[in-house]
Amino acid sequence: MNENTVTSLLANLKQYWGYPGFRPLQREAMALVMSDRDSLVVLPTGGGKSLCYQVPAISRNGMALVVSPLISLMKDQVDSLQAVGVSAACINSMQTAQNKREVAALIRRRELKLLYIAPERLVQPQTIEFLQGAGVSFIAIDEAHCISQWGHDFRPEYRQLRCLKTAFPDAAVHGYTATATEQVRTDIAEQLGIADAEILVGSFDRPNLQYRVERRTDPTGQLQRILQRHKGESGIVYCISRKNVDSTSDSLNRLGFKALPYHAGMSDEDRRKNQDAFIDEDVNIIVATVAFGMGIDKSNVRFVIHRDMPKDIESWYQEIGRAGRDGLPSDCVMFYSWADVKMHERFLDGMDDPDVRERTRAATVALFDLVERTRCRHQALVAHFDEVIEACGESCDVCSGQPIEDRIAELAVLQAGSGRGRRTAVGGGLGASGRAARGPDVDSLDDAERELFERLRVVRRELADESGVPAYIVFGDKVLLEMVARRPATARELLQVPGVGEAKLERYGAAFLDVLLEG
Repeated sequence: MNENTVTSLLANLKQYWGYPGFRPLQREAMALVMSDRDSLVVLPTGGGKSLCYQVPAISRNGMALVVSPLISLMKDQVDSLQAVGVSAACINSMQTAQNKREVAALIRRRELKLLYIAPERLVQPQTIEFLQGAGVSFIAIDEAHCISQWGHDFRPEYRQLRCLKTAFPDAAVHGYTATATEQVRTDIAEQLGIADAEILVGSFDRPNLQYRVERRTDPTGQLQRILQRHKGESGIVYCISRKNVDSTSDSLNRLGFKALPYHAGMSDEDRRKNQDAFIDEDVNIIVATVAFGMGIDKSNVRFVIHRDMPKDIESWYQEIGRAGRDGLPSDCVMFYSWADVKMHERFLDGMDDPDVRERTRAATVALFDLVERTRCRHQALVAHFDEVIEACGESCDVCSGQPIEDRIAELAVLQAGSGRGRRTAVGGGLGASGRAARGPDVDSLDDAERELFERLRVVRRELADESGVPAYIVFGDKVLLEMVARRPATARELLQVPGVGEAKLERYGAAFLDVLLEG
C-alpha cells in the first residue's frame, strides 16, 4: 500500500471517526481491501473489525456490499455510519416497500458508499442482477464464522454466498469474524470460494475483561452480589433455557433490579421492544438465551454473566465478547455445574449425525474441563485458538487469588491514590508484562470528575433521543471519559478527542462544550 493510500485512509479515519491512527492489524486489513485481494480477518470484539472495511469503502470509488445476518445489526451499523456522515443504507424484510424504493434509487444514483444486506436476500437472482450494475467495489462478509459447520453459530443461508465470486468477478471478497479456530478459518475460506485469501489473525485476548467462574450454588444470591456493584450499568445475564430466563428475570425484578427477558418463545414484537429498551438504556439488564446478542453493538456493556454454562468454548468467547467493546474494564462471570453439561446433551437428541452429536457433546465437556482447571483464565481461553500469552497477573479469579469484586475495589483504591491501576486495552503503551496500559475509566474518577461525567451522559441521552438513536451512537463512554480527562474548551480542542469526528462535532459539539465549560 503506497503512502498516498495510507494518507487517504488516515484522513478519512480522522475526519469521520475521529481516530488519529490504526489499531493492530487494521492497516494490513485495509491494505488488502484497497488492493482487491480476498481476505479473512479475525479480530477480537472491540478490535475495530468494522473499520477494516468501512474506511476503505469511503476511500475508493463504488459501493461496498456488506453481508450481515441480523436486521438489528444492520440498523445499528447504518445508524452509526450516518451519525459520522457516511452515506449508508440497508435492505431488509422489515422495511416498507417505499423504504426499499428509496434505497434502490440511492443505489441507481451511485450515492451510497455501503449497502448492508442479508445473505438470503443478496443471493436472489433479481438482487444480484440489480447490483451487478451498481458499481460494487468489494464485498464484506460480517460474522463470517456463520458459514462454517465447525463454528459455534452455523447458518445454512451463509452457504449460498459462494456464488458471489462468480456473480461479481471484479469484486474481492473479505470475511470478518471475532471467533474462529484454525479449522473454522480454513472452512470459511473454502466455503466463500476464496481459498487463496490472505488470512489475518489478531490476538484473542481481551485484557480489559475480568474473568471469573464459580460453581453455581445459589444463582439468585450469586447474581445479586455481582449486580450490586454494577448499579446503573448495562449488562447481560445469559441462561440456558427460556424457563431460566423468565424465572431469573422475575427474581431480579423482585430484588429491585430493572430487568427484561429475551428468548425465542416471546413474540417478535416483545423481543424487539425489550431489545430496544436495553439498547436505548431504558432498562440496564437483559436476561436472555443465546438468541440475544449477535446483533448488539452496544459499546458500554459493563458485565456479562452466565447463569448457566454455555455449550462450548467458542460460544463462551463470543458471548462474553459483548462486554467492554469500548475497551473499558468489564466483568465476565460464569456460574457452572455438571448439570449444565447434561442439559446441553438433551438438546442433542434431534441431531441425526452421530459424529456431529458426539463432537458437539465433547465441546461442551471441554468447556467444563477448562473452567475446572486452576489456570489463568485468559491463557486457557486463548489457548483454544492456538495462542500463547503470559498469565494475566490480576484480571481473572485464578491469578488474583481473590473474589473479583474485592480485587476490582482494591485496584480502584490503589489507582485513586497512585495514578496506577489495572492493565486494559485502552490508553497508552505496554507495561512490563507486555499488556496494554490503562486509560481513564469510571472507577478512577474522583467526585467532581464523576459528576461531570454524569452530566455529559445526561446530555448524550437527550441528544440521542432527539436523533432517534441509541446513546452510544452519539458518543461511547470512552469518548466521554476522554472529554473529562482533557477538558476541551473549544471546537478545535474537542475535535482532538479520540472518537470525535467532524460530523459529530458539527452535530453535537456545542452541547458537550457547554457542559465542559461549566466545569
